[in-house]
Amino acid sequence: MRHLRLGAAVLCGLSLAAPAVAQDVAPQSRAPLGEAIRKALIATPEVLSEVTRPAPEPIDLYAEDAASDLRTLDRAASRLFDPEQPGIGPDGAPTRIAIFTRADCGTCGSAMADLRALAERLGFRATVFDIEEDAGLARDLGLDVAPSYVMRDRMLRGDMPAIVLERYLTD
Repeated sequence: MRHLRLGAAVLCGLSLAAPAVAQDVAPQSRAPLGEAIRKALIATPEVLSEVTRPAPEPIDLYAEDAASDLRTLDRAASRLFDPEQPGIGPDGAPTRIAIFTRADCGTCGSAMADLRALAERLGFRATVFDIEEDAGLARDLGLDVAPSYVMRDRMLRGDMPAIVLERYLTD
C-alpha cells in the first residue's frame, strides 16, 4: 500500500508540476528522480491502469434509428426503385435514387434540374414522387420536407447541393 501511495503521489506531483519547474530540477537530481518514478511504477503498475487500459467502445446514439430507417427502406424499395415509376435519367439505367417534390416547393425545380443532370452524366435513373400525392409512402418513410432524396441505404431530407448528391451516388 505504501508503494501505491508513493507512486500516486509522484505521478500526481509530476502532473501538477509546470514545465518550467521540471526544467529547474538540477541535472544531478534528474536521474535519481527518474529511477524513483520507475521503481514506483514497476512496484505499482495499477497506478497507470487508467491511462493504459483500452478506451471503451464509443456509443452510437443513432444505431437504432439507422437500423429502423434501413428496415423501412427495405420494405419500400420495390416501390421506390421500380423502373415503371415515373422518373428521370436514361431509359433502362438502374434506379439509384428517388426524389420527393411538392408543387409549391421553391427549391424543387432546381433540385430536379441538378438530379436530372447527374442522372444523365452518371447513367442512373431517379424515380419522382409527389410528397402530397404519395403521402402514404412519404409518411411511412418519415418524409415531410420537399425535396427529399431516398437511396437504398439513406434518406436525405431537404435540398442538397449537386456535389453532395454526386458524392452519395458515387460512393
